Amino acid sequence: MVIMNGDDEGDVDLRSMAVRLRRMTAEFNRIAHEFANEQRLHTTDVQTLIMIFDAPSPITPGKLREELNLTSGAVTACLDRLERAGHIRRVRDAHDRRVVHLHYREAAQELAGAFFRPLARSTDSVLRRFGPDELRAVATFLDAMNEELGMLRSAPGPA
Repeated sequence: MVIMNGDDEGDVDLRSMAVRLRRMTAEFNRIAHEFANEQRLHTTDVQTLIMIFDAPSPITPGKLREELNLTSGAVTACLDRLERAGHIRRVRDAHDRRVVHLHYREAAQELAGAFFRPLARSTDSVLRRFGPDELRAVATFLDAMNEELGMLRSAPGPA
């Protein structure tokens, strides 16, 4: 499907959408790499922090392993680095001491918040350019893309 806007720059088709999504992803990755370098973290460490921050409730190392497609050893090494650097803390479940929940330390969240504040301001500036219906359409698109990507990731064989 091609949506024509009358000028080639504004046309939306599979290729142009893919280019736009790759460009945005590359920019987000560049910013994440800058944060990782500033904090002396690995890229995987930053991905882990994002997963911990975005989780609706405290996440476990096992869930992280699943989501990031890492080995248990790699997750343990990552969590050890993040804990030593003061970014996270591990808390044993009160009812089942075998279960460990991961928490993003408040001071580390404030540090990340300060670093990413310009990105938040830019995002807010862009959001203000669109009406509620347009933003709902974009949100619906992003939700559907994330769902499709999740299904691709969990499907057997090459993606």
